[in-house]
Amino acid sequence: MPTTATPPSTTPLVERLRAIAGAANVLASPSDLLVYECDGFTIEKNKPDVVVFPTTTEQIADIVKACNQFNVPFLPRGAGTSLAGGCLPVGGGVMIALTRMKRILEVNTRDRYAVVEPGVVNLWLTNHLKPQGWHFAPDPSSQGACTIGGNVATNSGGPHTLKYGVTVNHVLGVELVLPDGRVVQCGGPVEDTPGYDLTGVIVGAEGTFGIVSKVWVRITRNPVAYRTLLGVFETVDDATNSISDIIGAGIIPGALEMLDQLILQAVEAAFKFGFPLDAGAVLIMEVDGLEAGLDADAERIIAIAKRNNAREVRRANTEAERLLLWKSRKQAFGAVGRLAPSYCTQDGVVPRTKLPHILRFIQNVGAKHDLRIANVFHAGDGNVHPILLFDERDAGQVKRVLAASHEILEECIRVGGSVTGEHGIGVEKIDFMPKLFGPDDLAMMLRLRLAFNPDNRCSPHKMLPTAGACIEQSKVGRKAAL
Repeated sequence: MPTTATPPSTTPLVERLRAIAGAANVLASPSDLLVYECDGFTIEKNKPDVVVFPTTTEQIADIVKACNQFNVPFLPRGAGTSLAGGCLPVGGGVMIALTRMKRILEVNTRDRYAVVEPGVVNLWLTNHLKPQGWHFAPDPSSQGACTIGGNVATNSGGPHTLKYGVTVNHVLGVELVLPDGRVVQCGGPVEDTPGYDLTGVIVGAEGTFGIVSKVWVRITRNPVAYRTLLGVFETVDDATNSISDIIGAGIIPGALEMLDQLILQAVEAAFKFGFPLDAGAVLIMEVDGLEAGLDADAERIIAIAKRNNAREVRRANTEAERLLLWKSRKQAFGAVGRLAPSYCTQDGVVPRTKLPHILRFIQNVGAKHDLRIANVFHAGDGNVHPILLFDERDAGQVKRVLAASHEILEECIRVGGSVTGEHGIGVEKIDFMPKLFGPDDLAMMLRLRLAFNPDNRCSPHKMLPTAGACIEQSKVGRKAAL
């Protein structure tokens, strides 16, 4: 009889993983693995060889040690909502999915922190804290699905981080499983610790320094009151000029978000808020804090908007209206399916004064490549999110989307910005790193990563152009183990 290859379900490493995490927490069949071939960046796909769901720090450490023993690469994954291929298993190997580590371990309102496992969904934490009058300030648009561990990996932002800061400003410490299986703690419940800020280094490292197994997060008191406004503008230029003038007047809104006409069509069809579909753009403008002074800030914002030709400025008169408005904004990306079967969201950053320029540039790029591009973004901090609409089943459209994306990000760099504000580099933007940083800077980043991850077995092929060189060397060993 002819010999057959050993099926994945009976390989030595898979059996070891089942012994560590339990058979129900290990996926190895091809159909199961398809689910994990990409994150929100769907243009690049590759299946892991096996997915394992640990439920404790000890299990993560044992899984990492097993991968090292078999010379197999591994990487962590949260909810898969990231948009730059940060959890793409480029070289195959073991995917360590953290979604079953979802406990809120401690809440301490007196010292203003909470301790959570990495699989806790962002919104779960805020809802858990709400009855006590607190919340977790970073609020990405995928807040209802993304995990705290994923937020830590990419240093996520969100609408309200204009005033409150991004994830790194709200992480006090982490427990980290190093790529050799050792467990260390950096930072903790206190506000500041002596020595180097290793916590700040780990936040935003996109899983290349190890696997976060516990997070100490700063919690924030809920504002006493809000004033939420919707400015309606005939043109994108008028809306973006209002943004610069609001910040220039010394007003720091809790949030300042822009939606253009194309995205308004999708959002209005989905949520029936009453958006004016003939408007060139709308701004969601919110101030929060103590009741005293909010009306004055709101009136100043209205006056600035009207000086910039706002057709009207509406107020959310009830909490229900405010929540529906924010639901429309935060679920805007989900509504994009009404416009096209596929989309690619970019994440460039420009100085606020360059917003009119970059939006005109995006429009011209869309016309050049025959693509529709919608815009909904964190206007207050210049973090643009052009959404390129296409059909990924058409190879020609995919090619045009990639070319257009590169032109947009290169222009962000040219005007003094960056290629990412919160999505990370992942695999999508590695080629841009030498355009942002010089050789000495990249060499120092590589040295830092090697200090944590000397064999580059953890999350290879990520962030840096030289990532993953050891993967080809381990290919023979990986095949034998898997």
